[in-house]
Amino acid sequence: MADLVKLQKNLEERGFAVSRFDTAAQAAGYLDAALDGKTIGIGGSITVQEMGLADRLAKHNTVLWHWAGSTTQAAAGAQVYLTSVNGAAETGELINIDGTGNRVASGLFGHEKVYFIVGRNKVAPDYDAALWRARNIAAPKNAQRLGRKTPCAAKGDRCYDCKSPERICRALVVYWEKPGSMDMEVVLVDEDLGY
Repeated sequence: MADLVKLQKNLEERGFAVSRFDTAAQAAGYLDAALDGKTIGIGGSITVQEMGLADRLAKHNTVLWHWAGSTTQAAAGAQVYLTSVNGAAETGELINIDGTGNRVASGLFGHEKVYFIVGRNKVAPDYDAALWRARNIAAPKNAQRLGRKTPCAAKGDRCYDCKSPERICRALVVYWEKPGSMDMEVVLVDEDLGY
């Protein structure tokens, strides 16, 4: 069972603002109240999709999401960026793997604020376990969702460190601490969300 209290403490010690919620509905309400009159970019995120955030926020913000007709470049220029992570270690590290680079780039620089929304299913006890989770659980599920012709998508069981031209694991970012120039908040949710 994920220890969100421990994760929150360790993230805060690493410079991140953290909010914690029992449900995705509570987290969505919090974000909906916090964001008004902003341009909001969204990275490819099943978590954000499952929470219904794009439609909810679009009622009083400009939402830029390549899954809803915008471009990744437009989202990269937004004031606020919403994304998730592929793995979060209770020790405080956040891990993202990306194929195009838009999510990891926007999660590092260029926005007024970045929110990482993290469901309990993405939490692992330590860095090694979080990296294993990102590579062997999240990546194969995303490759399957995208219909990629990779060994992990075909078998759905683990990363094969393949050389396929359709590989989605092309960049890895580890947030050991909050980057100094960024305002970042991790929104922890005690429900399973995304991959």
